[in-house]
Amino acid sequence: MPRDDEQAAGVSSPAAGVLGDDWPARTDRPLLALDLSPNRSLSTTGRKRFLWFAASGFALPLLPLVLTPVLWIPLAFALIVLTGLWYALRRNTADGQLCERVTLWPNELRVERRETSGIVRRWRADPYWVRLTLHENGRPEQYLTIKGGGREIELGAFLSPEERVELAERLEAAIRQGLRGDA
Repeated sequence: MPRDDEQAAGVSSPAAGVLGDDWPARTDRPLLALDLSPNRSLSTTGRKRFLWFAASGFALPLLPLVLTPVLWIPLAFALIVLTGLWYALRRNTADGQLCERVTLWPNELRVERRETSGIVRRWRADPYWVRLTLHENGRPEQYLTIKGGGREIELGAFLSPEERVELAERLEAAIRQGLRGDA
């Protein structure tokens, strides 16, 4: 399902070109192979420590209320907040499973996107006809699209604007190198 910014830019995710078994395996070495994934600022251990820290922060003010009947009211709210934090961190971890693999050969460019739901979406095109576009004034900032194979797809939407610029430069240079035959 395209996001609002995808619809505004008139592009689609690689979902528009889901390829099944007709994606032939390649044994030759690619010119470029990139695995793109969102930045994960907290490791599993870091998330556990954060939850323990938050729980401790909620528990300390409740200590004077331990033997009073009033304890249950703030304790219920603290548990609701901790449950919300736990759910948000789990959801963030699941969203971090999203990844894109960009592979370039002299005669083919492939993008494979693994969604958080487990769905794999694929797109491919001839690098000679591929056009990279960095939408500098778009939303999101530095929005990167690839046009080729009859479609235009987004690439690295989860990356920072600086990372998308670097990705565009790197991919463009690799495509030029492959077309010149410098591989």
